[in-house]
Amino acid sequence: MVTVAAPAPPAARRSWRPTPAGVALTLALAGVGYRLAVLLAQAPPTNSDEATTGLVALHVSQGREFPLFFYGQYYMGALESYLAAPLFLLAGPSVFALRLPNLLLYAAFLALMWRLTSRLYTPWLAALTVGLLALGADRILKNQLIAGGGYPEMNPAGALLILLAVNLGLGVVRRRAAGYAVFGLVAGLTLWDDWLVLPYVGAAGLLLLLTGWRDLPGRHGAALAGGLLVGLVPIVAHNLTAAPEHRSLAIYANLGGGADASWPDRFFGGVLFGLPMGTGLCPPGRCEPWQLWWGLLVPVLLVVAGVLAWRGLRRTGSAGSPDARGARPVVQGGRLALVVAAALTLLAYAASGAAGSTPVESARYLSCLLISIPALLWPLWRIAARGPGRWRASGAGALAALTATMVVATAAFVAHLPAYGRQADARAELVAALDERGITRFYGGYWTCLPITFATRERIVCAVIDDDLRPGWDRYAPHRDLVAAAPAPAYVLPAGSATSRAVGAAIAAAGVPSTTSTVAGYDIHQPAGPVDLPRR
Repeated sequence: MVTVAAPAPPAARRSWRPTPAGVALTLALAGVGYRLAVLLAQAPPTNSDEATTGLVALHVSQGREFPLFFYGQYYMGALESYLAAPLFLLAGPSVFALRLPNLLLYAAFLALMWRLTSRLYTPWLAALTVGLLALGADRILKNQLIAGGGYPEMNPAGALLILLAVNLGLGVVRRRAAGYAVFGLVAGLTLWDDWLVLPYVGAAGLLLLLTGWRDLPGRHGAALAGGLLVGLVPIVAHNLTAAPEHRSLAIYANLGGGADASWPDRFFGGVLFGLPMGTGLCPPGRCEPWQLWWGLLVPVLLVVAGVLAWRGLRRTGSAGSPDARGARPVVQGGRLALVVAAALTLLAYAASGAAGSTPVESARYLSCLLISIPALLWPLWRIAARGPGRWRASGAGALAALTATMVVATAAFVAHLPAYGRQADARAELVAALDERGITRFYGGYWTCLPITFATRERIVCAVIDDDLRPGWDRYAPHRDLVAAAPAPAYVLPAGSATSRAVGAAIAAAGVPSTTSTVAGYDIHQPAGPVDLPRR
């Protein structure tokens, strides 16, 4: 008898399950794609500070000048300009080319935050962190995309330093000497580029010293010192050659941080309002009352996260413990570093006058808090995952509320894109009108001048006048000389403004023939000859 074997049962189908890495990658690609679409839509709108960065990049690409700092001041290094200069050579100067390196820096920031959060917490919390960072309200995208003062590179630098300190402490870096050298290089460059990230540099440096002190007497310490010295070259070169009043310590000692404000105003602007605005929970230019809950919760989360990290650190013994538990002190130390750096950043901002006097724009000073998002989420994540019934629901609800609030703020920015597009169109219309009238030299307000000068590659040059008709702040002094030397410079001022009316009256009083037209929201005064404006 021939026995026929029964057919084997069909193989069980494997059900697809999302992985943290897969989810994080998908969300990261969505975040980068969203920002690329925003850039192509000419948003956020450019401004004179960004145009200054563009002019530095233009001059570097032309081999004309190689400044160490943002034109017109002796702080904030010109790193963004040097990153954009090669793109200017390849594709020509433009706002898009100026911002493209910042998009790459944002992508690097997401990758670093995935690695850092996975190392210190859990992969799924890392995926949530990447998802929240993929969203982008108005203030967040301005910080990440506009090349106007060091903000796009601060977060990747801070995250990289914390991650390097953790990985070196855990012993997972294969080429340890190279890791120490990179740490020193990045830490040194931040002293030149922007000091707002110093709380994270300091926290990372302290963690590195406490966990890797055995390495420092040897070649690893030499690599760290060598990298630091190279990174400090720009700031050291400046301080060795600058006048005493232009040296870094003197400059930072004289930075007022905005007009004076009362402590209640500073608390409201720096904490209640500043935290939701600065971390991406608010629509353009404002925060609704219901969005301020995050400002109340963050200080509580910082305290809880700090206590958890400190207790975990004490349970594991000394930070340099060589036993099998040696990884735990490094992890807890990394968590504590994120908390301490965030607390120092928040305290420094809330203590400044800018927090109370200009809270909307000054919320950018809280940009680095995004590095500590995992530390803020961790207490809520623990409660949602392991807390008792009601507490578990509260933790999950808070995480859901945070996500929903950030989604609403992102949607508000998207809804505002047409208005931003109209601003770009109006500037292009104004440039076309100046070309049509043969105007290549004119006087205007600070926020009018530089974007036009940069957009035309200095074919049209503007010098600044203030509201009192006195010479204003020309970041690049040769521009004022060029306009002053013109036989009949024009005046381009917001239509109907007090300054425009005063200029028109001064031209009439001088008896100089003039024509006035209004284009794209600006009055264009064209006197037939030079006008000596009265000083108020």
